[in-house]
Amino acid sequence: MAPMAKHFAEPAWWKESVIYQVYPSSFKSTGSGNAPGWGDIKGITSQLDYLKHLGVDIIWSSPIFKSPQVDMGYDISDYYDIDPKYGTLEDVDELIRELKKRDMKLMMDLVVNHSSDQNPWFKESRSSKDNPKRDWYIWQPPKYDEQGNRKPPNNWSMILGEANSAWTWDEKTQEYYLALFTPEQPDLNWRNPDLRAAVHDVMRFWLDRGACGFRMDVINHISKPDGYPDAPITNPGAPYQPGYSMYCNGPHMNEYIRELNDKVLSKYDTVTVGEMPFVKDPKEIIKVVGAQQKELRMIFIFDMVDIDNLPGSFRLTLRDWPTTDIRDIETKYQRLMIEHDGWNSMFIENHDSPRSVSRYT
Repeated sequence: MAPMAKHFAEPAWWKESVIYQVYPSSFKSTGSGNAPGWGDIKGITSQLDYLKHLGVDIIWSSPIFKSPQVDMGYDISDYYDIDPKYGTLEDVDELIRELKKRDMKLMMDLVVNHSSDQNPWFKESRSSKDNPKRDWYIWQPPKYDEQGNRKPPNNWSMILGEANSAWTWDEKTQEYYLALFTPEQPDLNWRNPDLRAAVHDVMRFWLDRGACGFRMDVINHISKPDGYPDAPITNPGAPYQPGYSMYCNGPHMNEYIRELNDKVLSKYDTVTVGEMPFVKDPKEIIKVVGAQQKELRMIFIFDMVDIDNLPGSFRLTLRDWPTTDIRDIETKYQRLMIEHDGWNSMFIENHDSPRSVSRYT
């Protein structure tokens, strides 16, 4: 664990800011996008005075990048363009200008553990085994059982469908690609330095355009273990097993994030928050958010949002819980951050969870 902080870091604007999440598809529609009834970027811009009145300093918009919308924008097909449902690049420029007039900022939701299967990077990768971008994604040959039947490289289950394998067969190249969430969201291969450089370029593009930073979706999934070993059997009888213990906070995650900070984030005055599900070890948390670690400003810690979950269940299976649990969780992480000069982001709901008013009342 990082050493006890002797001198706490100076106050910073991002520590004192109120960040407001906007789920753009349902926030407000002005009809400027090409999907009637969908919220759009101009709808966000039209409500800035209201948001400023609420005390908001930073707007965090869920993904607005070009996407087939298999997973509501968390499947990005073009990191440099805006989905026409939401508007245009010019609409984003206008939003940033209007935010600046009000001393407000825009934080973007960036998904770089995986992309859409419609992303040009993946289309090249799957086109042939000798394509230069083949190694930008995670490909593995099949295994075979005793009867000669083809099977996936390991027993990992898909996160958004645990009855299914996390590996998808590609008939053309006769290999499997890893897609932890859905078959339409192939995982990027962060082992490849060219892929990492491409991600860095994406971040520079948006920071140069005026974004103040990023919320990084499932950033602790980016490093998978060598050899892709089987996950432990936790659901006996099921063909595939949850692989969280294999790829959450993987062997090179901290190395990749430090590189990202060194080559990109440290050159700007940014706010960054990493979504890091299934991580509760204080040592692992401080490796990322400790001020001396040079990785991310803060992460989302799931202890509070999962407070009413049955152990081992999905987020919609709830249990009774004592209110003292809130005190215990807050105290635990406040002490941790003070002792190791870190910063924290506790939350009670987001776009993946039920409304807190219906859970905590």
